[in-house]
Amino acid sequence: MPLLSSTLSSSSRQPFVLLQSSIAQSCLPVLSYITNQAALGSGTTLLFCFLYPPLAFADQPHEQLRVFDWTEHIPGYSEDTFEARAEILSALRSAPQGLLSVIIDSVDTLLSDVGSLAKTHLFLSEIYATIRARSSPSRLVLHVLGPSPIIPILTQTKFSPTLAHITAHPSVLLTHIASEYLTPPPPASPPEKFWRVFLPIAERYYESEKLVFGQDGEGCGGRDFVVEVLVRGADGSGRRRGVERVLEGWADSRSCDLTGLESLKSLWTRKAAEESGPDPTQNLSFNLNLTPQQQHSRAQVPLPYAHEGKPSEHTAMLVTQGAILYDPDSADDIDDDDPDEDLDI
Repeated sequence: MPLLSSTLSSSSRQPFVLLQSSIAQSCLPVLSYITNQAALGSGTTLLFCFLYPPLAFADQPHEQLRVFDWTEHIPGYSEDTFEARAEILSALRSAPQGLLSVIIDSVDTLLSDVGSLAKTHLFLSEIYATIRARSSPSRLVLHVLGPSPIIPILTQTKFSPTLAHITAHPSVLLTHIASEYLTPPPPASPPEKFWRVFLPIAERYYESEKLVFGQDGEGCGGRDFVVEVLVRGADGSGRRRGVERVLEGWADSRSCDLTGLESLKSLWTRKAAEESGPDPTQNLSFNLNLTPQQQHSRAQVPLPYAHEGKPSEHTAMLVTQGAILYDPDSADDIDDDDPDEDLDI
């Protein structure tokens, strides 16, 4: 089962899921999938909307889904004195016993309302501790728009020893890396080589924004995109400390392999053409290919420079004794006398 599908499943034992979007690519379809899966499962789901309206997540109302639409409450612009942290804690305490899923969209908007990074961190830690006290697989799902100062804090093991970090990337980023750095995504290239090139470029958000919104950008809003999945810990128990990172695709409201993305098909066809290579015998005025009968006849032709027969007895004796045969040239000055006989040595 693909890593992304097992992580998004309502039965997943990952208690903390962090969804990361960017200006170039939104992770909203994945968040909508998680919301509907949680609402269809057992237990209670609390959805707190700060950025997007509820209609962007839930396809239809569910009995287990409680929605809190706070998109109109903006500090400094609303007449009422609204305190989001107190309202969220109150909703958590009044939630029925049993499984509980808390989804917050988005954390950077909540951070802007609170106005303090430390206070937001402590508040989210309190929420996470409340969820961990519930029966498994209760979990906390946070959506954040990167780059945000809250992301490095939420990904630390101090906040949660287990983590499912899902980041959305535009497909054009992979095609750019494949053409400019000659490093297509796996399986077209080794994973170790690809990650060394991909991660530094993906962390520079302006690279993706330039590819999408630049002068030659392809624009956003595509039907499919790339999802980077980083999973730390096997389940909620935290017994396994391994880290696994993969790239998968998202198309038609579900996860898929990268080879299934329509926007990346050019990478695989290009790789297949490079492996087959050009045929040097094409577009020639003569035929270089021989039939088996022609190859057999060609092998029967004697070569004029091949030495046939056995060597003579004299030649064999000289070769055996290791003699040196020398035929002097007409210009050679051969004199048997000692050229230094007049010297008194």
